[in-house]
Amino acid sequence: MRRAEGVALDRRTCLVHLGWLLPWSLGARAANLTEADAAIGIRAALERGALSAVALLGKSDGFLANPKVRIPLPGYLEDAGKLLRKLGQGKRVDELVTSMNRAAEQAVPEAKSLLVQAAKGISVDDALRIVRGGDTSVTDYFAVKTRTPLGERFLPIVTRATERLALAEKYNEVADRASRFGLVKPEDANLQQHVTAKALDGLYLMIGEEERKIRRDPVATGSAILRKVFGR
Repeated sequence: MRRAEGVALDRRTCLVHLGWLLPWSLGARAANLTEADAAIGIRAALERGALSAVALLGKSDGFLANPKVRIPLPGYLEDAGKLLRKLGQGKRVDELVTSMNRAAEQAVPEAKSLLVQAAKGISVDDALRIVRGGDTSVTDYFAVKTRTPLGERFLPIVTRATERLALAEKYNEVADRASRFGLVKPEDANLQQHVTAKALDGLYLMIGEEERKIRRDPVATGSAILRKVFGR
């Protein structure tokens, strides 16, 4: 009996601390917020943030024209790129960078169904864990649930988009040899894997930004449940 009371108290405490998750004044409003409302609100916020991020990135220039998520050459190739530019090969370098970012833009729409599924799959316990978590708890939830399967979906798309470039193939050959001597990080030894990882990083970053917009101004979402859970 005491254990059950303790669990119930812990849940109520987490609901009261929804003020940590979003900048709102609690008081009587928090007391009227049920666990179900909290879970529904967080699901709605995550789904909205995920769909917005996919829409922003999964289009032409979604990555390439956005400095926050634009995918650069891996460190090793970045240095080589500077030398190639001095040798008059800047066009080839630019072509590779553009191809990398176009590949990410093509891959991101594949994330939509998995992200929505992960958002809808949040239980009351998941919601409470997010409340207890730190500043990256929402992004961490998505990353744990979706990063591996999304990587498996992204990689073939990225590979098809970059493999036709001779410079990409040459990079992989050189980087593979260099990685054996510790000159290149394992994650940077393959251009396609580098692009896939950066595409996922960019996706989660934008989901986080969309979530912060909802936190700052839930009224602007036009959603009754988001206003109820996240409103001031």
